[in-house]
Amino acid sequence: MKNILEEMDPVVLGEELKNARKKLGMTQEDVSDILDVARTTVTAIEKGERQVRPDELIKLSEAFNKDVHEFLRVKKPIESFQVQFRAAYQRSKKENNEINSIIDEFEQLCRDYLELEELVYGMPWQNYPVEYKITGSNIEQSAESIAIRERNRLGIGDGPIPMLRDILEQDVGLRIFYIKMPANFSEMYNYHDYLGGCMAVNAHHPEVRRRWSMSHGYAHFLVHRKGPVVDSDKKHVRVNNNEQFAEAFSKHFLMPANSIIKKYDDIKKSKNKFTVADLFITAHYYGVSVEAMTRRLEEMNLIDLGTWEKLKGHDFRIKDEQKKLNIEELPQRNDMLPVRYQYLALYAFEKSLITEGQLAKFLRKNRIEARDFVSENQFEIDDDFELEQSLSVL
Repeated sequence: MKNILEEMDPVVLGEELKNARKKLGMTQEDVSDILDVARTTVTAIEKGERQVRPDELIKLSEAFNKDVHEFLRVKKPIESFQVQFRAAYQRSKKENNEINSIIDEFEQLCRDYLELEELVYGMPWQNYPVEYKITGSNIEQSAESIAIRERNRLGIGDGPIPMLRDILEQDVGLRIFYIKMPANFSEMYNYHDYLGGCMAVNAHHPEVRRRWSMSHGYAHFLVHRKGPVVDSDKKHVRVNNNEQFAEAFSKHFLMPANSIIKKYDDIKKSKNKFTVADLFITAHYYGVSVEAMTRRLEEMNLIDLGTWEKLKGHDFRIKDEQKKLNIEELPQRNDMLPVRYQYLALYAFEKSLITEGQLAKFLRKNRIEARDFVSENQFEIDDDFELEQSLSVL
């Protein structure tokens, strides 16, 4: 470890040690007690003025509940995620601790994704658009315009987007994880110049809601890129312009007007009416909730205003109606880790870039589960076969 430490930039390592300390709410005095050194020595270590010794790094890793490897692999200092809650509300101490723990896991997953990309490619892959600017005062028009431009940029056209997570990850380069959160939280979004755009979506939610959450987070990435946010369902005093834009963008991105009108007209031409059954089928076609589709058709004046309220007033049971129509819920994408992330880890292991223990840690599995993953997904590595092609096929 001594040689590795000598090769590392002490300023970078010191910054990472400081971030780890602060995340646990520890003071420099606490660290000085752990290392049995003066506080000024801790200050010097964190500033990179004094290199940390191997035995000290082991002690700090234990105190910070981290693997020594996590500090040794650091290439650039990455500040800890700082997020702000969309809704202003009072959180209990238990809820605060729970959500902070989720944010820490989210951050570590993003760091791990970056490390895998650097191991395999030498650098992260991104296909980011230039950050869009909202012009004029009409948020709705701006949201629709940007949604159309993004669809065109990604080659989606104006139809449904069946594989939204894959498109945002593989065609844009966002890091998207499904993480279990309290029911009232929808998604977390964060951006870092080095890590890139990162998103965590509530794994407990049904797929239609996850898709809306991803679109919502993507809107922040496109327009308010460096404004981290945790999105919750808690009631808040007012919705700011950023949130108004994100909601409007999600609507136009998932349910483009031209496509909706064509779909509606086709149904009307075939039987001269648009029924509740058609409403359910159309919502399923676009991969959105029945409520979202109903409100979209209302605002486009294709169905009567207040239709959704009438359905709720009649104690309308959506799942019962979906069963009658043989409409199955969208398949749940239950993998916390994106497909590309998993195969980067597998490729790195097959090429001996990481150990079995590191593979297990990257995959959030124990070693037996990691071995099973390798045997179930093993593919023959051909050095003449382009990696990007092999990953896109799997």
